[in-house]
Amino acid sequence: MLGMFRYKIALPMGLLVLCVIQNSFAAESSSQRLVSSELLKHANLKILWVNKLPIIKDESLERLHILGNRVYAISNQNYMVSLNRANGNMIFGRTVAPAGLPIAGLKLYGDKLISITGSKIFEIDPESGLEQRAMDVGFSIACPADRNSTFFYVSGIDRRLHIFRAKDKVQIFEVSADNGSMITSVIADETFVVFATEAGNVISIAPNRPTRLWQFDAADAIAGTIIRDGMSLYFASKNTNVYRIDIVGLPERRRLVWKYQTDGILEQTPRVTQGIVYQYVRRKGLTAIDKENGSFLWSVPGGAELLAEYKGKAYVITENNKLVVMDNVKAKRLYSVNFSGVTKHAANIIDGKIYIADKYGQIACLQPVE
Repeated sequence: MLGMFRYKIALPMGLLVLCVIQNSFAAESSSQRLVSSELLKHANLKILWVNKLPIIKDESLERLHILGNRVYAISNQNYMVSLNRANGNMIFGRTVAPAGLPIAGLKLYGDKLISITGSKIFEIDPESGLEQRAMDVGFSIACPADRNSTFFYVSGIDRRLHIFRAKDKVQIFEVSADNGSMITSVIADETFVVFATEAGNVISIAPNRPTRLWQFDAADAIAGTIIRDGMSLYFASKNTNVYRIDIVGLPERRRLVWKYQTDGILEQTPRVTQGIVYQYVRRKGLTAIDKENGSFLWSVPGGAELLAEYKGKAYVITENNKLVVMDNVKAKRLYSVNFSGVTKHAANIIDGKIYIADKYGQIACLQPVE
């Protein structure tokens, strides 16, 4: 009935708003399949809320994203549900792309949610889920785009970065790396733009003209996306190194602060918190690196992702679905619990809340106990 109701409403209105299972009493019983109460007690965690998303037959939950004060859950049919992070209330649900088409990017800019599919950039109202504007750039987009108040910066499979004026979608200029390598990551603000390439280049340009400000070259491709934290950039390279570069003085200058060599090939974006950089290393696990000096802190063999960080503790999910809790101060493993029912999770670097789910659409928010 839920699936029929979903599509019956979605077809004429283009928007679905459903009540979801959500109250403190239902949360306990509904969460049993995800994580048992005894295991949560052992991990010093409590349930804040549990919801059941409108996942229908032959559909499964594919991804979770945390953006601002929302959790965005996307199914394998590209149906997206937005939930309030604090209480789990459903904000909207809608299909954001035809099934089978990958969504290349999802990010917030001001009061707009930006998503990318194929050659199109969509701007969505995060409160209603309604599409406000769509821009077809005329070529396949290679990685998530970014923007500032004036321009969109869009990487194409033609190995060039195209700069479009935001107000009227007119292309102003385009740039590329000297070696013509594919552009795999873009970040932008009002003073500079930085993009990374498959050849290991990290290049900064002026935001409003094709002028190079600086370039840094790693020995191999940049893995995942570049993370900006203040005036520092953090990124991983397939040459096994994690880097921190600071932008010093004017945007025309940069300084390598440290690089940390891992013991394996890197394929994912680092997670950067207030004091630590967490890096997944293929076939090795999750490594914690001191953010200031690039020194090794600890590693979790088989660790897959940081779930959250709270009062000196890191909550790590492993590849065999265990939750491992690490003491960041003592660099010591405290305990682990079975998360075998968890198949989807989100990395939360904003606060200490943990967001986990299963493929059937049951999603829970957990909070470490004081």
